[in-house]
Amino acid sequence: MTNPVLAEVVRSGFVESVHRGALVVTGPEGEARLALGDVVSPVFPRSSNKPLQAVGMLRAGLDFTGEDLALACASHSGEPGHVKRVLELLRAAGLAEDDLACPPDFPLHVPSMRDAAEPRRVTMNCSGKHAAMLTTCVQAGRPTAGYEAPDHPLQQAIASAVEELTGEPIAHTGVDGCGAPLFAFSLTGLARAFGRVALASDGPLRTVASAMRAHPWLVAGTGREDTELMSAVDGLVAKAGAEGVQAFALPDGFAVAIKIDDGTKRACAPLAVEALRYLGADVSGLEALAHPVVSGGGRPVGEVRVPELRG
Repeated sequence: MTNPVLAEVVRSGFVESVHRGALVVTGPEGEARLALGDVVSPVFPRSSNKPLQAVGMLRAGLDFTGEDLALACASHSGEPGHVKRVLELLRAAGLAEDDLACPPDFPLHVPSMRDAAEPRRVTMNCSGKHAAMLTTCVQAGRPTAGYEAPDHPLQQAIASAVEELTGEPIAHTGVDGCGAPLFAFSLTGLARAFGRVALASDGPLRTVASAMRAHPWLVAGTGREDTELMSAVDGLVAKAGAEGVQAFALPDGFAVAIKIDDGTKRACAPLAVEALRYLGADVSGLEALAHPVVSGGGRPVGEVRVPELRG
């Protein structure tokens, strides 16, 4: 199946490039209400998995709420406030930066990257998730050694939570960029899971949703799309992933999942805004995300354009 064109890059009135992909909107019961492209074949959701992994950690014994849990769901920018809090989480569990299994990396935040003397594990964007995984092991009395291995009891518990939330068996298990297990399932399953998290009235799902809604900066960082989306749309739960993935859900349980075939993320934000508009959300504060600028000679000469969703 060839996925449709979901975005056009327009320069000086000329379509320069296109991005094909798939997009699904699910309702409160998890059923597909709108499907563009292949929304049933497995994909790697990358970091869009993190809120689901956080649910699994809470069920496995993690005692996090609020800011700490938001950071567990984060692909943070490595700004000083992110790094300070990750180090505090590690210290509280009797652990150190070297206990993190994620690889050293520079911050995503450009000013912080310029100030960094060298790549560190704690400035890697997934360090909050890894600190939470380690803390889960400590609090549940599980071994921390090899916590990132797919056969570790923690990862088995997370996999069970992912399957329950998506309503699908995991189609394939790989290794994410941070070294943690990565689970493949359909875009429909991803949207369904986000809808369940956003709609929950209590329990671990509600705890995750509340943390992300209350602390969007910790989930991403200054100027990042997830932070902007959640700050602008009341009650939204949003999490992007690498290779052109975006998932989000409104508090009424309507949810969206997007995957761009070529892995480029620039189409995700305008598609997200258009999908929110389709769902009736107020997107008046998201104009910059809705129309990313294409520059030429240091001035705007075009934009990334997405179709109006209908159905």
